[in-house]
Amino acid sequence: MILDLQTILDFAEQHKFAIIFHLTFIFGLSFWALSTSSPETPEAVNTEGEKGSSLHGPALKGTPSIMSGFAPKEEVKLAPPKDDPITKEELAKCDGKDASKPIYVAIKGTVFDVSAKKEMYGPGAGYNVFAGKDASRGLGKSSLKPEDAVSDYSTLTEEELGVLNDWYTYFSKRYNIVGKVAE
Repeated sequence: MILDLQTILDFAEQHKFAIIFHLTFIFGLSFWALSTSSPETPEAVNTEGEKGSSLHGPALKGTPSIMSGFAPKEEVKLAPPKDDPITKEELAKCDGKDASKPIYVAIKGTVFDVSAKKEMYGPGAGYNVFAGKDASRGLGKSSLKPEDAVSDYSTLTEEELGVLNDWYTYFSKRYNIVGKVAE
């Protein structure tokens, strides 16, 4: 398949935020790997290896969790967190399909408003699999598989729980907390 320059530029424009995010992650991981003095060889934790099944590729044993050290690029002014109950049915309606509704992602029962990042969580976007649900297991496993985007994270390994906690911290610093998932 031959791609012309305009096709490549259009793709880059449409996916610029995902490209920047992934390049930043790769640079950070590379910098960390070069600066570590540990002689041990990292072992893959997530060995699924299926295309499109992982957020950032395999997590490595001995590496810092995926989001450690990442902070929002700009100062984010957040509203005080709310603890309003949000049913799973209400949460499901906030998946980005209805433009009149916000986009919510829940982690460990806490609901975050990610509407400001429609390019990442809106319909057709890479992380839309998490929109409108508590996606704790998928985030902990670094998985974009729809079957992993569920609230039950009881089967996660210690490393995966660390990744999940890092995602929670990352979201807490970047997005408003609008409520808690009601059981």
